[in-house]
Amino acid sequence: MNDDGFRTPLARPARRLLALAFCTLLPAALPSPSIAQPWPERPITAVVPLAAGNAIDVVGRIVLDQMSRQLDRPIVVENRVGAGGTIGAATVAKATPDGYTILVHSSSIAIAPSLYSKLPYDTTGDLAAVIPFGIQPSVLVTTPKKGFKTVADLVAAAKEKPGALNYASAGSGSTSHLAALHMLAGAGLEMHHVPYRGPIDAITGLLAGEIDIYFLPLSAALPHLKEGTLTALAVSTSRRVAALPDVPTTLEAGLPDSAYEFWIGLFVPSKTPPGVIERLYREAQTALRLPEIQEKLRTVGMEPMPLDREQFGRRLRAEIDDVGKLVKAAGIPPVN
Repeated sequence: MNDDGFRTPLARPARRLLALAFCTLLPAALPSPSIAQPWPERPITAVVPLAAGNAIDVVGRIVLDQMSRQLDRPIVVENRVGAGGTIGAATVAKATPDGYTILVHSSSIAIAPSLYSKLPYDTTGDLAAVIPFGIQPSVLVTTPKKGFKTVADLVAAAKEKPGALNYASAGSGSTSHLAALHMLAGAGLEMHHVPYRGPIDAITGLLAGEIDIYFLPLSAALPHLKEGTLTALAVSTSRRVAALPDVPTTLEAGLPDSAYEFWIGLFVPSKTPPGVIERLYREAQTALRLPEIQEKLRTVGMEPMPLDREQFGRRLRAEIDDVGKLVKAAGIPPVN
């Protein structure tokens, strides 16, 4: 209409043009299936590559349960066991990178490239390190009847009779094996390696007097130390641990380059959207800062490991390189 209220000849065509333009623009204003939806919208699967009750599983559940509450979405733990943790790692490495399949693993993930001649995934190419949950120290233990009260006593005995002493491990290439190799390299010692089928068998052999020393996870060592059935000579970490403040580190005991830290952390497929990775990092960081979560982790022998995403990624790459050199120097044959 014109100013006098009468319809003009151009009014109807103009309305048609406006209607056509509106219909053309309308689809752009409506939600599109191709537009990313807020994450998370459904349950998340967390793969743990070892059996339920293992340290990785226990620590993972403590942190993931809290993250689930914060995200208001279930995080379902799935134990994918086998091949030294490589089956579980491969499951996540090959999963759709959408943030709904994540991996809780340990420093063992840095060992696999050196222990296996062929891995079904590229550790740093197919997986992205998100955040470490913490460190579980290993304790260098012996039995009182062996007579070693300090690392210096052990070193003196080993140097007096090279190869006469032995050390246990939970298996070739295990954390306990690598901790011992770091110590022996740092001290320039020669000892006989006795691999067992697992930590329980190794502890049994140690208590029976078959073994001279063993690097035992802190949580498993504490009950024996309190009972007096084992003696702690040192811890494998770069700093002393709160649960054993009077026990020196292997570094303090005079063994250079001997520290080896067993850590547990969170990983995702490498092509996961950066925003999702950042959200996972922030939620895990929030959980790890809660006093109640810190207390739960302390009860299972965990120490803090405050690294951001970039630092954690660099740490992983450095460990892969370091372990590779150590395994080669020790002459450990790869598993086919």
